[in-house]
Amino acid sequence: MMAAMTAGVVACAETNILPWASFGSKIGPARKAELFVCSSPFHYDGDAIRCGNHGRSDRLYAIDAPEMPGACRPGRQCTPGDPIAARDHLRALTAGKSVQCRQIDTDRYGRAVLQCFAGGVDLSCAMMRDGFAVGRYGRLRC
Repeated sequence: MMAAMTAGVVACAETNILPWASFGSKIGPARKAELFVCSSPFHYDGDAIRCGNHGRSDRLYAIDAPEMPGACRPGRQCTPGDPIAARDHLRALTAGKSVQCRQIDTDRYGRAVLQCFAGGVDLSCAMMRDGFAVGRYGRLRC
C-alpha cells in the first residue's frame, strides 16, 4: 500500500508550492491570504484540520489521505493505506507545535482549503513526504 503513495512523494520532493490562484482560486492572484494561528488543532483524519477558533474541519491543501472506515463513498477510488496511521501521523506533526494556516481556497462543500505549517513545516508536504497521503485537488509542490 505504501509503495503507491511513495511514488507520489518522489515526484514532488524537489519543487515548491505553486500559487493556488493559477488553478482558479476564489481568492485570486491579487489577494494573498494572511497566516492565522490555528489554536488547539484537531485531526479527524489525515488530510483535515479543525482549529479551536474555527467551527468545522477544513481540508489540507492539495493532498488526499486514506478515508476513515465507512467514509469512502460508493464508486469513489479512495486513497489506499491505513487511515488511523495517517491521522495519528498528522496529530504527531502538530503536537506541541505552533500551527499557522492560510486559506488557499474553498472546496465544493464550503470547507476552507488551508495551507498549514507546524513549527515551520508544511503539513501537506510532510504527509506526502512521509507516505501518509497522495497529491490531489491541486498541485502541491514541496
